[in-house]
Amino acid sequence: MSLPSRVQLIDVGPRDGLQNEKQPVPAAVKIELVHRLQAAGLTEIEVTSFVSPKWVPQMADNAEVMGGIQRQAGVRYSVLTPNLQGFEAALKTRPDEIVVFGAASEAFSHKNINCSIAESIERFAPVVQAALAAGIAVRGAMSCTVGCPYEGDVAPERVAYLAGLMKQIGVQRVDVADTIGVGTPLRVQKAIEATLQHFDVDHVCGHFHDTYGQALSNTLAALQMGVRNFQSSVAGLGGCPYAKGATGNVSTEDVVYMLHGMGIATGIDLDKLVDAGAFISDFLGRKPNSNVAKAILNKRAG
Repeated sequence: MSLPSRVQLIDVGPRDGLQNEKQPVPAAVKIELVHRLQAAGLTEIEVTSFVSPKWVPQMADNAEVMGGIQRQAGVRYSVLTPNLQGFEAALKTRPDEIVVFGAASEAFSHKNINCSIAESIERFAPVVQAALAAGIAVRGAMSCTVGCPYEGDVAPERVAYLAGLMKQIGVQRVDVADTIGVGTPLRVQKAIEATLQHFDVDHVCGHFHDTYGQALSNTLAALQMGVRNFQSSVAGLGGCPYAKGATGNVSTEDVVYMLHGMGIATGIDLDKLVDAGAFISDFLGRKPNSNVAKAILNKRAG
C-alpha cells in the first residue's frame, strides 16, 4: 500500500459550507474566513458561487467577497459558475478556477437543475470553453457518485459516463462527490475506479460527506488508490439538504489531523485552522462540527 506523501486540500467552507445558512453572513465575515484559512496554510479555497441570488441569497455578495480578499501568491481561489451569465459575472472578479457541476444520477439532475445529465453537460460546454480561453482552470464537481436521495444506489457505470462527458467538454479535473454521505470504502473506490477511466489520479479529487460518519474511512480508501486531492469544510460547515438534521461536509480539521497522524504532509497549521473554524462557528452561534476542533478547544480551555 503506497500512500501519497503529501495531500492537497481544497477548503469549500466559504462556498459549499455557508450557502445553505439561513442567517445572513456579511461579506466582511466571509472575507475574514478566507483570510484565516490562507493564514492557516490552505492553498486552495472555494470562495463563492455566481448563481442567481433568487436561488441562493447567501451568495448574493459574491463580487464583494472576491473583491475584498487580500490575495496571497500561491493560493488558488475558485468559484462555482452554473451558466454563461454566472461565468461572465465571475470573470470580472478574476477567479483562478471555475467549478461546473453534474450529477451521476438522472433523477437528481432533473430535480436539481431540471434537465438530463447529457443536457446539463451540454449547457456547461460554452462555460468551460470561455474559461479555458480566458486562461482560467476548470474543475467539474460530480455529485451523487455513490448514492442519490431519489434513486438510491448509483452504479459506477453512471460515474464513468459523467466523467467521460466532462472530459469531452474540456474539464481539467473532477471531484468524486458523495453528496449525501451514504458511501462506504469499497463503493467509493468503485466510483473512483470508474472516474479513472477518463482522468488520471492526479486530476481526481475526493469530496466526502459525513452524514453516516464514513467520510474519514472513505478518505483513507481514496488515499489507498493514490488520490491526493480532497475537499473538506472548515468546522464541518454545511449540512446535507437531503437528509434532515444530518451533517454534511467532512471537517478540514478532522482530515488534517488524520493525515498528519499518518505522516502525510498538508502544509496546514492545525492550530490556526481550528482558530478559523472557531471564528466562523462563533459568528454562527454554535460549536464547530469537528471532533478534532472540539477536542483541541476543550484541551485549551482546560
